[in-house]
Amino acid sequence: MKDHKMWRSFVFASVLCSIFFMATSSWAHFQVILPDQNIVTQNGVKDINISLLFTHPFEQHLMDMEKPVQFGVLARGEKTDLLSTLTSEKSKDNMRTWKATYQIKRPGDHVFYVEPAPYWEPAEDTYIIHYTKTVVNAFGMEEGWDETVGLRAEIIPLTRPYGLWAGNVFQGKVVVDGKPAADLDVEVEFYNDSQDVKAPADPFITQVVRTDGQGVFTYAMPWSGWWGFAALAEAPETKKSPDGTKDAAIELGAVLWVKTVNRN
Repeated sequence: MKDHKMWRSFVFASVLCSIFFMATSSWAHFQVILPDQNIVTQNGVKDINISLLFTHPFEQHLMDMEKPVQFGVLARGEKTDLLSTLTSEKSKDNMRTWKATYQIKRPGDHVFYVEPAPYWEPAEDTYIIHYTKTVVNAFGMEEGWDETVGLRAEIIPLTRPYGLWAGNVFQGKVVVDGKPAADLDVEVEFYNDSQDVKAPADPFITQVVRTDGQGVFTYAMPWSGWWGFAALAEAPETKKSPDGTKDAAIELGAVLWVKTVNRN
């Protein structure tokens, strides 16, 4: 009888773990690149503090992030490698995130970008690589926000990606391997850092739109804060799984983060 009860307890615990695992693994993954300000004024603070993390933005569930392959900024047609400026931090759950500080010196749009190391997702037998950008405007010179960095997967803004009110419509064009990416899913999530936004059901957590035949998508952001757009494609090549037993798929993500504000 005792063994039977122990077995039932084990089965029950296993079922609960499986349910939890399936629920958490269904959350959308997002590479995040967040500056502490995205519009720098002549009389304002010139130092930008930038956070890099890999997470489920709405649910605020961190994953471990290895040091990126590349991290830099494109300003006035010139790229600057910022990889050496990164420092790592550990969350309370021992997950790595990364931070950097960059001093704005010239007017114009600054496109910050990151290519993370491939992330192995065992629940999907897939590597995830999200090429991610955000744009910071400096000193009122609005030039360069639609320049391409040259990432393998990239969202080119068609709407200026700053100075956005809550409720504004945002459009972007997705390019993968140099070509417009038609009929791709674009996942959209709110960076719910204060966790004051509650989803009435799971489909509200990750919004989904699709690109048209030219790779263009459209989404209206309903409230203020940071919004992430992740266009997802599968690479034509594969990569060996960590244990070397299988050829695993590679998810290429083109990700862009924009900020909206409420009117006073």
